[in-house]
Formats: sequence, C-alpha cells, structure tokens
Amino acid sequence: MSDHPRHSAASHGLDAARSSPHGTPASSGIAADLPEPAGTGSSASRRADRRPLMRHRPTLAPHIPGAERLTRIVVNLAGAAVAALFAQASLRFYLHTHRLIGGLFVIEQTWFAVMFLLRRPAEAVSRRPGSWLLAFGGTFGGLLLRPGGAHPPWGVEAGLVLQLAGLLIAIASLLALGRSFGFVAADRGLKTRGPYAVVRHPIYASYLLIQSGYVLQSLSLRNALVFAFASACNAGRALAEERLLARSPAYRAYQKQVRWRLIPHLW
Repeated sequence: MSDHPRHSAASHGLDAARSSPHGTPASSGIAADLPEPAGTGSSASRRADRRPLMRHRPTLAPHIPGAERLTRIVVNLAGAAVAALFAQASLRFYLHTHRLIGGLFVIEQTWFAVMFLLRRPAEAVSRRPGSWLLAFGGTFGGLLLRPGGAHPPWGVEAGLVLQLAGLLIAIASLLALGRSFGFVAADRGLKTRGPYAVVRHPIYASYLLIQSGYVLQSLSLRNALVFAFASACNAGRALAEERLLARSPAYRAYQKQVRWRLIPHLW
C-alpha cells in the first residue's frame, strides 16, 4: 500500500503453507509510505483577448467526482479484501504455531484491511503508469519469495530478529500514519511523528528488514533476486511519492528536517 502511506517479515502468501521452513510467514508489503502534505494549487490566469491559460498536470487525476468516487470505492474494497486474506493466513499460522511473529502479522494485516476502508480521500493521486507499476511491484513482489534453499542456523536466528524488528517498525508506522494511508503516490496530509521523525518512509524500511530476514532464513539465488526486485520497487515508490509531495512547502521543510528516506546515514 503508498508510506505516507508510508503510509513485512518475510513474504507470506494467501495460505499458511507459504512460510519459511522455520515457520515465519512472509509479508505482503501492502502499505505505501507517504507522509502526505496537503497540496498547494494555482489558479489559471485569464486574459480578455485570449483563451484561459490552463496548466497541464499530467500526474494528477482530473476532477471527475463520480468516476473518482467509484474508483476509490473499488480500490478500497479490493485492498481491504486482499489484506483480509493475508490476515486470515497469518491467523492460521499463529493458531498453529502460537509464535509471536505470527501474532504481529495478524495485527499488521488486520490494520491494513481496516485502514483501506477508513482511509482519508487523497487531495491528489499520481496517474503516472510507472508509479502504479512500482506500487504493484513493491506490494506484491515479496510474495515471490519461497522457503527453498539453504537454512543455516545463524541465518534462521538473524532472520527472525530482522523480521521481528521490521514488523514492530511497520506497526508503529501504521499507528502514526492513521487514515493517511494509501497504495500509490498520493497526498493525504503530512505525518511527522513516531518513525516518520527518523526516516521519511519507515514502512518501506520495515519491508527491507522483513524480506531480508526471510532471505537469510532461506538462502537462494531466487530469493536474493526477488528481494532485490521488491526493494528496488519500494525505493522507486519513495522517489515517486516525494516527487508528488514536494509541491508542498510543508513537505519540503519536512525533507530538510528528516534527511534520510529509508536507512539512517545511508539513504
């Protein structure tokens, strides 16, 4: 989903069977990471002897209230349904294993499902095809991870720590984000508290931890490539969101205050 939406442990599928050999479900990466500020618009000037001067804004959805409302309802219901499926799979995993990480996945995915239904309408949404492709890749790319490969004891233990840390960061970020939650780059109001005071896209940072933990638990070339693909998509999502949100002076000030996108002192 978009983290500011900023808007999870390894990637888990629609059934409890898709988990690591060590019983760690994988994350769907549904949320988007945007601390979204309200946009600042500009009105077109008119001249007496010329047609109205219109500013072309290809990245923003046109103002078609009926179509926008219908699209928003469909996307929200579809997102809530997908998140509910992941929550159900996580619940089955937790009831089978009674492991803490399974319970955290239940909380995370249930929150996604609820917030899709309650989230705040966006002031502006990107219509760039690339932004949507990055959102899909970042959200669902982690589902391609598989429990095959090598399972070294050090990798199993380190992977579990990374996944637990990622889940805790994701949950804290979702709580800070509240109804400013989305899938693709959009403007739903600026959030700067909690994890957003440390990095600008903490939900995407949590995906890095969760999915890298899965890869350590199930070492294989396939998983390494999937992780690289999903991470690249989420990095692209972060850049796409910032390109949209940087129109706001409030967001530009936030960028100066919080310098790092995903990893403190690195990027």
